[in-house]
Amino acid sequence: MACEVICSAFHATPKYSSNNPARSRIRVIRDPIADIYVPVYAGEYAVAECAGRDKYIIDGKEYDECAFCRASCPSRDVFKEPDSGLPLKCDMCESDPPQEKPLCVQWCLNEALIYEVREEEKENEEKLEELEIGLESLANKYGLHKITDIVTRMSVSKKG
Repeated sequence: MACEVICSAFHATPKYSSNNPARSRIRVIRDPIADIYVPVYAGEYAVAECAGRDKYIIDGKEYDECAFCRASCPSRDVFKEPDSGLPLKCDMCESDPPQEKPLCVQWCLNEALIYEVREEEKENEEKLEELEIGLESLANKYGLHKITDIVTRMSVSKKG
């Protein structure tokens, strides 16, 4: 797959000096006859093997749960540097100058990979304190006018 080739070339030392798909930070699980291609990119390193060993069947072909896992872990050789065994992690092709989008997306021949920059959701509303939550609940139950009248009456009685 072109995405695996360009990724391994980009991460070669020096850049683009060699091509070894085992160094790629992306793998494509493929079943060309059924036209199934599932990209999996390298994630965090897991120091222990996971407990999940489920099997998935996609169009009659059985896949081990590990096939879809992004982690580099002790139980498999995927997403590990072939010479040193060090874990690999996708860095979205960080470089100087920065790329507009990762090379795997740029080189994907079938346009199957999409890169989207998502803005972090910002909390527009401040979290309501307990008192505000209580007052809002009372206002919903009895009406804001009645709550305002009671608070006014209470403040007058405290002054007097």
